[in-house]
This record gives sequence, C-alpha cells and structure tokens, in this order.
Amino acid sequence: MAGVIGRKEQADGLLFATDGEELPDGLELILTVTDRESIDELSSYGEAERESFALQALRIGVLALRQARGRIDADLIQRETQRMLGALEGRLSAYSLQMHEKLSGSLKEYFDPASGRFHDRVQQLVKQDGELEQVLRRQIGGNDSELCRTLLAHFGQQSPLMKLLSPNESQGLLSSLRQTLEGQLTNQREHVLKEFSLDNKEGALARMIGELTSSHGQLTEALEKKIGVVIDEFSLDKEDSALNRLVRNVDRAQTTITREFSLDNDASSLARMRRELMGVLEKQSETNTKFQEEVKVALSSMAARRAEAERSTRHGMAFEEAVCAYVEFHAQHSGDVATRVGNSTGLIKNSKVGDCLLELGPDCAAAGAKIIIEAKQQGAYSLAQARSEIEVARKNRDAQIGLFVFSKRTAPECLEEVFRSGDDVFVLWDPEDASTNLHLKIAVTLARALCIRVEKRQQAQAADFEAITAAILEIEKQSNSLGEASKSAETIKSGAEKILDRVRITRKSLERQVELLNERIADLRSTQTEIAS
Repeated sequence: MAGVIGRKEQADGLLFATDGEELPDGLELILTVTDRESIDELSSYGEAERESFALQALRIGVLALRQARGRIDADLIQRETQRMLGALEGRLSAYSLQMHEKLSGSLKEYFDPASGRFHDRVQQLVKQDGELEQVLRRQIGGNDSELCRTLLAHFGQQSPLMKLLSPNESQGLLSSLRQTLEGQLTNQREHVLKEFSLDNKEGALARMIGELTSSHGQLTEALEKKIGVVIDEFSLDKEDSALNRLVRNVDRAQTTITREFSLDNDASSLARMRRELMGVLEKQSETNTKFQEEVKVALSSMAARRAEAERSTRHGMAFEEAVCAYVEFHAQHSGDVATRVGNSTGLIKNSKVGDCLLELGPDCAAAGAKIIIEAKQQGAYSLAQARSEIEVARKNRDAQIGLFVFSKRTAPECLEEVFRSGDDVFVLWDPEDASTNLHLKIAVTLARALCIRVEKRQQAQAADFEAITAAILEIEKQSNSLGEASKSAETIKSGAEKILDRVRITRKSLERQVELLNERIADLRSTQTEIAS
C-alpha cells in the first residue's frame, strides 16, 4: 500500500501535527493497494462498503501501532498546552485593547462637542444663512423665489390666462377685470410680502423663525445633556461609568482565566488536569509494563507448548483441530453448521476421510449444500495427493465442494495462498500467523460461492442423485477390489480359487450397479426432456 500519512499525537481531545499546527477535521488520501491479501479482502466488498471497511482497517492499524508505542508523549502535551495558553493570553489582551480604542474613537468622532459630526451637522442646519434659512428664502423670499415665479407663471403677462383675457380680443370688461385683478394682486403681494418680511414682527416668517430659534435652543440643550451623559458613561475618569465597569469585568475575567490556566497555582484547572494526565500516564505505563510481562510469559509458554507439540505425534491432529475450531467459530456468524466428522465413517465402507463437514444454513441461496474440509500438516504432502484425498473426502461425505487446508509450514513450495481446481479449493494456513486467517476466510467464502453455483446448476434436475452417487462409489470400490484381485491372480497362483470367487462376486455386483445406474440415468434424461418441453 503506497501513501504517506503524517505522524500525529492526540492530547486532551485535540489533534496536532508534529510541527505544532492544528490538524484538519478530514484528510484526503489517494492510495494504491498492491498487497495481494488486502486486494482479495477489499474485493469481497461492494463499492459502497469498501471505503468504510478500508477506513476501519486503517484505524485498527493506527491504534495497534499507537498501542505498541506504550505511552503518550507527556512533554509534547505540556509544550502544546503552554503554547496554547500563551496564544490565548496574547489574543485576549490584544482584543481588550483594540475594543477600548475603537469604542473611544467612535464615540468621540460622533459626539465630541468641539469636533463631533453630530454637533457640526446641527449647527449647519440652524445657523444664520444655514441650510434651513436658504430653503425658506428660495421658496418664499424675494422676487426670484419659487412662490413669485409660480404666481408669475400663472397670472403674469405671459401666462395662458392673461393671453386668454388680452385687451386685443375684448374691450371694457377685460380692461376692468385687469385693473381689478392688478389691484387685488398688488394688495395680495403686499400682504404676502408683509407676512414674510422680517421687519414685521407679527408676520408668519418672523413667528416661524422665532419658534425655530426657541426649538433649536431646546434641542441643542437636550443634545448637550444627552451627549454629556453618554460621554460620562464612556469616560475612564468616572469611577462608576459603564466603560469602567466593562474594563473591570474584563480584567477580572482575564485574571480568572490566567489563574485557572497557570501551572504555578496548584488549585488551577490546568494544574488539576496536568495531575490527572500524569496519573493516567503513570497508570498506563504500569499497565503496559504489566501487559508486556504477561505477553512475555504467554509467549514463552506458547513457544514451549509449540516446541512440545512439534516433537509429539499429535502435531498433525492439533492442526486439524485448529482448522475445525476456526471453521466452527465463523460458521456461527453466517448461520452455517460445522460438524467434526474425522472420527466417524462416511458412505465409503471403513473410510474416515474428511475432518470437518460444513452445511450451509437456511439463509444461504444453496441451503443444505455441504463442504467437506480436509486439513494436513504432514511434511512432503504433494498437491496430487491432496487432490486425490479431497476427492475421496467429497464422495465419502456426500459433499458438493471440497476444501483442502495445507499447513503453511509444511506445504509444497510454489503454491499460491488460495487457488481452485474444479470443485475443490486449496489454501495455505498457519494457526499461529494471524495474517493467514484472511486466506482461510477467502477459501471458505469461495467454497460457499461454488456451492451456490452447483445449486443453481442443479435446480432444473429433480432426479434423485443419491442412488447414482452410491452406485458410482460402489463401482469405484469394486473396481479397486477387482484390481487387487487381478494383481493377486497374477502374482499368487496358490490363491486362484479364492481370487476367481472374488472376481465372480465383484462382476455380479458391478452388473447390478450398472443396471441401477442405467435406470437412474434414464430417469434423469426423461426428467430433463420434460423440463425442456
């Protein structure tokens, strides 16, 4: 497996890289798997489950490596904690100073009586020749005011009304009307000018300016009071001001935080956490030391038992028991039934070939199918011998698929870990090497898949193959007996009568089995014909 994963340490629930930088929540890895065992295991999962399985396997490996190290680097935890506290203290101090400066500057910029933006804006609005007076002058002032221009536009010499009432189109009435209108307009203009003249103290404009001046004074006085209150609240010179209370609260909080995160104070949170961590580390160190001693004792005991087992004659039987125990354990999770049959005879007379019979459970597509398992740890046991023995085991135990388990220590060279030959699966396994458990698991899975294939192939056949199988086994057994008899006839002349009787009995048995086989084959053909039609 190719890829690079940076080393990391875990302390107080936080992840840090070795250079002190905080690790991200996720890390994307693009891996190329080249190990054959890993490829076989990952290939057995679908695309939706493969990534989850790979992440779990990676996490188990990382935890195992971390457990092997034995303890957490306490110096790294202390160094990172001090660095964290220093950074936190600096940021709190900088933030407090920055907040105080920004708040004082903003309040002074808007509410300072000498240079504040609010005071300048009010003065520009209500001062003499200010914006308010200019607006009033433009609207109702002299001859060039908006009011005069509006009146001239509607009632002047060039207005539509005057054109309509021109003396050139009518005499008498229009002239009189013009004189009367001019008199009224003159009176109205004088009245309006009088009302909007500052010389007339009773005029509308004079009264309005007086009221505006009075209101402006009250507004200025109220604003000055409000600004004074605000300045007092944000003044550091006043003891009970809001800003002083805020500064005291911040100082008190900073002092509390500094005290709680100081190692000089034995009652601080950081000191208590350090003591607890040191206690946990000491307990972990003691536990690891004790565990290592127990492992050493167990390994010594295992080595002694292994040496004794290898010297004893029961070494091969121990290997067969280990294979059967492994198959029985994993059969429980898949709903299958594993039975040790090495001490009982099968269909072949006086034959005990076959160590463990695995019958697939009801949840499997090939429910009831059988897998016979044969385990060998004998030295110099060839592949040809293994094929011959697993074939006999399948026939003896009436199993569809055979699984032959070689001991990895004594298996012939140049054999693959897992391979298939027809209806038989061969695997190399070592009960003391956990890495080979995957090989045996893959071999059992492959055998189950072959059972499903055989079951689907036989679904269209309703004939009873048990009698055919028994007949074939009987023929093979009698053929072997016939070969032995023929050899005896050639080499031992004194036993000719006995041999001839044996040949005669064998011939009759073969004829009966052939007739029975022909009947079953005929039934099978008729059944296939009916299914095809």
